[in-house]
Parts: sequence; structure tokens; C-alpha cells
Amino acid sequence: MRIAFLTAPEGVEQIELTDPWQAAVDAGHETVLVSTEPGKIQAFNHLDKGDTFPVQEVVGETSADSFGGLVLPGGVANPDFLRTDEKAVAFVRDFFTQGRPVAAICHAPWTLIEADVVRGRVLTSWPSLQTDIRNAGGTWVDEQVKVCDHGNNKLVTSRKPDDLKAFCQAYLDVFAQEAA
Repeated sequence: MRIAFLTAPEGVEQIELTDPWQAAVDAGHETVLVSTEPGKIQAFNHLDKGDTFPVQEVVGETSADSFGGLVLPGGVANPDFLRTDEKAVAFVRDFFTQGRPVAAICHAPWTLIEADVVRGRVLTSWPSLQTDIRNAGGTWVDEQVKVCDHGNNKLVTSRKPDDLKAFCQAYLDVFAQEAA
């Protein structure tokens, strides 16, 4: 499966990008780093700069049609930036419209909220997003990983970096089911 990893040019939590990315590569998937600008993205280890990663495709120049699934890494600044970019929000929304699986961790559901795709869904996130999720019509749960199929697609969410092992296993299982 060809999987899009959508990040802002700056602010993604590095481990929330690299661990799910490596898990997908190890499972034989094609991973594509998509961002709002060409060039490189700057990852962070909490508040400290981490590594940079080359952007492979740019929202507005690619579409959900060319991917089997979408992964949204977190970090506080990353989804906060993405939710202000109309093309990024439309890109995310298209995965839901087309019924393609989506996985989001930590603060990434902010982008889902902006795309208006959490209404009627059950999901988890970093705890500070629970009111935002409820206000957007979703149900927030405090679980390591949550797979929700109350909609047009399957949505896999997780709370934080400590949940990455469970998150990676769950999203890869869901994506494999959808590819079959």
C-alpha cells in the first residue's frame, strides 16, 4: 500500500513520524512524506529541533486518490499549522470521503476536527484535545489506541509517544485489512 504521511514544514514530533514510518516500511508499504511546501520538514523532539526530512509530494499537487491510507503524526505545532492550510485540510477530508483508512496520534486530531470528520466518531488523543473533540461532535476516550469504524472509513487514533508500539500495530492491521 502507498501511505501518505502528512506533516507541516515544521513542528512534527519526530518519533511520531519515524516510528510509524519505519513500521510501514518494515511491513512492505511505500511511504511518502507529504507537506504543504516543497523542500524539507523540520522535526522536533518535544521543543528541541530534531532531524530534517525531504518532502516527496506537496498537498495541492497530489491527491488522496494516489494513496491507500493516511498517517497524521502529532506534535503540538504540526497539526496546529496543518489545520490552517486549506489544501492540507481538504487532502485529509478526501481520505474520509473516499473511505480510505486514516491513523492519527497525539495532537493530530486537531487537523481532523478542522476537516469536520470527527462527528459521530470515537477517538483518543493527547488529553488536552478531549474538549475540542467533543465540541466537534466526537466521543473522546482515554485508551492507548482506538479503532473506530463508525463512518465511511476506519480511523485509528492514539494518545502519545508511549503508545507508539500499539498505534503502529493497530494502524498496520487496519491498513492491511483495507488493502485486502
